[in-house]
Amino acid sequence: MSEPDVVLDAPRQSAVERVVDTRLPTVYGELRAIGYLDGETAREQVALVFGDVGGDGVLTRVHSECLTGDAFGSIHCECGDQLSTALRAIVADGAGVLVYLRGHEGRGIGLLAKLQAMRLQDEGLDTVEANLALGFPSDARDYRAAAEILQDLGVRSVRLLSNNLRKMDALRQYGIEVAERVPLLIPPNDENLRYLRTKRERLGHHLPHLDDIAGQPSGGRPNAESVSPNEATRPARTSRPFSADASEGRPTTPDSV
Repeated sequence: MSEPDVVLDAPRQSAVERVVDTRLPTVYGELRAIGYLDGETAREQVALVFGDVGGDGVLTRVHSECLTGDAFGSIHCECGDQLSTALRAIVADGAGVLVYLRGHEGRGIGLLAKLQAMRLQDEGLDTVEANLALGFPSDARDYRAAAEILQDLGVRSVRLLSNNLRKMDALRQYGIEVAERVPLLIPPNDENLRYLRTKRERLGHHLPHLDDIAGQPSGGRPNAESVSPNEATRPARTSRPFSADASEGRPTTPDSV
Protein backbone atom coordinates (compact mmCIF):
# COMPACT_ATOMS: atom_id res chain seq x y z
CA MET A 1 0.00 0.00 0.00
CA SER A 2 1.51 3.31 -1.01
CA GLU A 3 2.13 6.07 1.52
CA PRO A 4 -0.28 9.02 1.34
CA ASP A 5 1.06 12.16 -0.25
CA VAL A 6 2.29 14.77 2.20
CA VAL A 7 0.61 18.11 1.63
CA LEU A 8 2.84 21.02 2.54
CA ASP A 9 1.40 24.38 3.53
CA ALA A 10 1.68 26.84 0.67
CA PRO A 11 3.67 30.01 1.33
CA ARG A 12 1.49 32.86 2.54
CA GLN A 13 0.45 35.14 -0.29
CA SER A 14 1.44 38.73 0.36
CA ALA A 15 -1.52 41.08 0.70
CA VAL A 16 0.45 44.26 0.02
CA GLU A 17 0.80 45.61 -3.49
CA ARG A 18 3.48 48.10 -4.47
CA VAL A 19 1.71 51.01 -6.15
CA VAL A 20 4.27 53.81 -6.50
CA ASP A 21 7.97 54.51 -5.98
CA THR A 22 8.98 58.16 -6.02
CA ARG A 23 11.73 60.51 -4.87
CA LEU A 24 11.02 62.32 -1.60
CA PRO A 25 13.40 65.15 -0.66
CA THR A 26 13.26 65.77 3.10
CA VAL A 27 15.12 67.65 5.82
CA TYR A 28 16.85 64.35 6.60
CA GLY A 29 18.06 63.71 3.05
CA GLU A 30 16.64 62.46 -0.22
CA LEU A 31 14.53 59.40 0.42
CA ARG A 32 12.40 57.11 -1.72
CA ALA A 33 8.74 56.95 -0.75
CA ILE A 34 7.34 53.59 -1.78
CA GLY A 35 3.58 53.37 -1.46
CA TYR A 36 1.65 50.16 -0.91
CA LEU A 37 -1.99 49.15 -0.82
CA ASP A 38 -2.81 46.49 1.74
CA GLY A 39 -5.47 44.31 0.19
CA GLU A 40 -6.36 42.74 3.52
CA THR A 41 -7.20 45.99 5.32
CA ALA A 42 -7.59 48.43 2.37
CA ARG A 43 -5.10 50.73 4.11
CA GLU A 44 -2.48 52.73 2.23
CA GLN A 45 1.01 52.19 3.67
CA VAL A 46 4.39 53.73 2.96
CA ALA A 47 8.04 52.82 3.34
CA LEU A 48 10.73 55.49 3.37
CA VAL A 49 13.94 54.06 1.93
CA PHE A 50 17.45 55.44 1.91
CA GLY A 51 20.24 53.78 -0.06
CA ASP A 52 20.48 50.11 -1.01
CA VAL A 53 18.42 48.01 1.37
CA GLY A 54 18.47 44.64 -0.36
CA GLY A 55 20.37 42.34 1.95
CA ASP A 56 21.19 41.62 5.57
CA GLY A 57 21.44 43.79 8.66
CA VAL A 58 19.40 46.68 7.26
CA LEU A 59 18.81 49.46 9.79
CA THR A 60 15.03 49.48 10.08
CA ARG A 61 12.36 51.35 11.98
CA VAL A 62 8.78 50.04 12.01
CA HIS A 63 6.94 53.12 13.20
CA SER A 64 3.34 53.13 14.37
CA GLU A 65 1.26 56.02 13.12
CA CYS A 66 0.82 58.73 15.77
CA LEU A 67 -0.87 61.86 14.48
CA THR A 68 -0.62 63.73 17.77
CA GLY A 69 3.08 63.05 18.21
CA ASP A 70 4.33 62.83 14.62
CA ALA A 71 2.41 65.78 13.16
CA PHE A 72 1.24 67.93 16.08
CA GLY A 73 4.35 67.70 18.26
CA SER A 74 2.61 66.28 21.33
CA ILE A 75 4.96 65.60 24.24
CA HIS A 76 2.48 63.20 25.85
CA CYS A 77 4.44 60.47 24.04
CA GLU A 78 7.91 60.19 22.48
CA CYS A 79 6.67 59.17 19.01
CA GLY A 80 7.56 62.35 17.12
CA ASP A 81 11.11 62.39 18.47
CA GLN A 82 11.50 58.68 17.70
CA LEU A 83 10.37 59.27 14.12
CA SER A 84 12.84 62.08 13.46
CA THR A 85 15.68 60.35 15.31
CA ALA A 86 15.14 57.13 13.36
CA LEU A 87 15.21 58.92 10.01
CA ARG A 88 18.40 60.76 10.93
CA ALA A 89 19.97 57.49 12.06
CA ILE A 90 19.03 55.71 8.82
CA VAL A 91 20.56 58.46 6.70
CA ALA A 92 23.67 58.59 8.89
CA ASP A 93 24.06 54.81 8.50
CA GLY A 94 24.07 55.12 4.71
CA ALA A 95 21.06 52.88 4.09
CA GLY A 96 17.88 51.83 5.81
CA VAL A 97 14.10 51.64 5.87
CA LEU A 98 11.36 53.26 7.88
CA VAL A 99 7.99 51.52 7.48
CA TYR A 100 5.27 53.91 8.59
CA LEU A 101 2.31 51.79 9.67
CA ARG A 102 -1.05 53.44 9.32
CA GLY A 103 -3.86 51.99 11.41
CA HIS A 104 -1.65 51.78 14.49
CA GLU A 105 -2.91 54.96 16.14
CA GLY A 106 -3.16 54.52 19.90
CA ARG A 107 -1.56 51.05 19.72
CA GLY A 108 -4.20 50.08 17.19
CA ILE A 109 -7.41 51.50 18.74
CA GLY A 110 -7.82 54.51 16.42
CA LEU A 111 -7.51 58.26 16.77
CA LEU A 112 -10.77 59.08 18.55
CA ALA A 113 -10.37 56.24 21.03
CA LYS A 114 -6.77 57.32 21.64
CA LEU A 115 -7.94 60.84 22.48
CA GLN A 116 -10.50 59.35 24.88
CA ALA A 117 -7.73 57.28 26.44
CA MET A 118 -5.57 60.38 26.84
CA ARG A 119 -8.43 62.07 28.72
CA LEU A 120 -8.71 59.05 31.03
CA GLN A 121 -4.97 59.28 31.66
CA ASP A 122 -5.43 62.90 32.72
CA GLU A 123 -8.03 61.59 35.17
CA GLY A 124 -5.55 59.14 36.71
CA LEU A 125 -5.50 55.93 34.68
CA ASP A 126 -2.30 54.74 33.06
CA THR A 127 -2.11 54.08 29.31
CA VAL A 128 -2.89 50.36 29.68
CA GLU A 129 -5.77 50.92 32.09
CA ALA A 130 -7.23 53.58 29.78
CA ASN A 131 -7.32 51.24 26.77
CA LEU A 132 -8.89 48.47 28.85
CA ALA A 133 -11.46 50.84 30.35
CA LEU A 134 -12.60 51.72 26.83
CA GLY A 135 -13.04 48.03 25.98
CA PHE A 136 -9.88 47.67 23.88
CA PRO A 137 -6.79 45.47 24.29
CA SER A 138 -3.73 47.09 25.81
CA ASP A 139 -2.06 46.68 22.39
CA ALA A 140 -4.07 45.81 19.27
CA ARG A 141 -1.33 46.29 16.67
CA ASP A 142 -0.43 43.75 14.01
CA TYR A 143 2.84 43.78 12.03
CA ARG A 144 1.94 41.58 9.03
CA ALA A 145 1.91 44.49 6.59
CA ALA A 146 5.32 45.70 7.77
CA ALA A 147 6.82 42.25 7.32
CA GLU A 148 5.37 41.93 3.81
CA ILE A 149 6.69 45.37 2.86
CA LEU A 150 10.18 44.50 4.09
CA GLN A 151 10.07 41.24 2.13
CA ASP A 152 9.00 43.13 -1.00
CA LEU A 153 11.97 45.46 -0.56
CA GLY A 154 14.36 42.51 -0.46
CA VAL A 155 15.32 43.02 3.17
CA ARG A 156 16.64 39.69 4.46
CA SER A 157 17.36 40.70 8.06
CA VAL A 158 17.05 43.87 10.10
CA ARG A 159 18.74 45.84 12.79
CA LEU A 160 15.54 47.01 14.41
CA LEU A 161 15.36 50.51 15.87
CA SER A 162 13.01 49.81 18.76
CA ASN A 163 12.64 49.52 22.52
CA ASN A 164 9.62 47.21 22.14
CA LEU A 165 10.58 43.57 22.57
CA ARG A 166 7.11 42.43 21.53
CA LYS A 167 7.54 44.14 18.17
CA MET A 168 10.74 42.20 17.62
CA ASP A 169 8.97 38.93 18.36
CA ALA A 170 5.99 39.85 16.16
CA LEU A 171 8.19 40.53 13.14
CA ARG A 172 9.93 37.21 13.63
CA GLN A 173 6.57 35.44 13.65
CA TYR A 174 5.96 36.90 10.18
CA GLY A 175 9.31 35.68 8.89
CA ILE A 176 11.55 38.72 9.39
CA GLU A 177 14.95 37.91 10.87
CA VAL A 178 15.90 40.40 13.58
CA ALA A 179 19.68 40.26 13.75
CA GLU A 180 20.03 43.08 16.24
CA ARG A 181 17.93 45.43 18.33
CA VAL A 182 19.07 49.06 18.31
CA PRO A 183 17.58 50.99 21.26
CA LEU A 184 15.88 54.28 20.41
CA LEU A 185 15.91 56.18 23.69
CA ILE A 186 14.33 59.63 23.97
CA PRO A 187 14.88 61.82 27.05
CA PRO A 188 11.62 61.92 29.03
CA ASN A 189 9.80 65.03 30.09
CA ASP A 190 7.33 65.84 32.86
CA GLU A 191 4.40 65.05 30.56
CA ASN A 192 5.44 61.59 29.39
CA LEU A 193 7.49 60.13 32.25
CA ARG A 194 4.57 58.23 33.79
CA TYR A 195 3.53 57.02 30.34
CA LEU A 196 7.05 55.73 29.63
CA ARG A 197 7.28 53.99 32.99
CA THR A 198 3.99 52.25 32.25
CA LYS A 199 5.31 51.11 28.87
CA ARG A 200 8.32 49.63 30.61
CA GLU A 201 6.52 48.00 33.54
CA ARG A 202 3.35 46.78 31.86
CA LEU A 203 4.21 46.45 28.17
CA GLY A 204 7.78 45.22 28.45
CA HIS A 205 9.57 48.08 26.68
CA HIS A 206 13.30 48.21 27.39
CA LEU A 207 13.86 51.73 28.74
CA PRO A 208 16.91 51.60 31.01
CA HIS A 209 17.48 55.36 30.78
CA LEU A 210 14.49 55.86 33.07
CA ASP A 211 16.58 54.42 35.91
CA ASP A 212 18.68 57.58 35.82
CA ILE A 213 15.71 59.69 36.87
CA ALA A 214 15.68 59.74 40.67
CA GLY A 215 12.77 60.65 42.89
CA GLN A 216 10.07 60.25 40.27
CA PRO A 217 6.94 58.18 40.92
CA SER A 218 6.48 55.02 38.91
CA GLY A 219 3.79 55.16 36.25
CA GLY A 220 2.49 51.62 35.85
CA ARG A 221 1.64 49.17 38.62
CA PRO A 222 3.04 45.69 37.97
CA ASN A 223 0.34 43.02 37.96
CA ALA A 224 -0.40 39.67 36.39
CA GLU A 225 -0.41 41.25 32.93
CA SER A 226 3.03 42.76 33.37
CA VAL A 227 5.76 41.61 31.04
CA SER A 228 9.12 40.48 32.34
CA PRO A 229 11.20 40.20 29.17
CA ASN A 230 13.62 37.30 29.13
CA GLU A 231 16.47 38.39 26.90
CA ALA A 232 17.80 34.83 26.82
CA THR A 233 14.85 33.85 24.63
CA ARG A 234 15.62 36.66 22.20
CA PRO A 235 18.97 35.94 20.56
CA ALA A 236 19.18 39.22 18.67
CA ARG A 237 22.21 41.22 19.68
CA THR A 238 21.44 44.63 21.18
CA SER A 239 23.66 47.47 20.02
CA ARG A 240 24.40 50.76 21.67
CA PRO A 241 21.37 53.05 21.65
CA PHE A 242 20.45 55.99 19.54
CA SER A 243 19.13 58.82 21.65
CA ALA A 244 17.78 62.18 20.67
CA ASP A 245 19.07 65.67 21.21
CA ALA A 246 16.19 67.30 23.07
CA SER A 247 16.10 70.28 20.74
CA GLU A 248 16.67 68.75 17.31
CA GLY A 249 16.12 65.00 17.58
CA ARG A 250 19.66 64.32 16.35
CA PRO A 251 20.78 60.70 16.86
CA THR A 252 23.71 60.31 19.19
CA THR A 253 25.61 57.35 20.51
CA PRO A 254 27.66 57.19 23.71
CA ASP A 255 30.78 58.09 21.71
CA SER A 256 29.25 61.32 20.45
CA VAL A 257 27.50 62.60 23.56
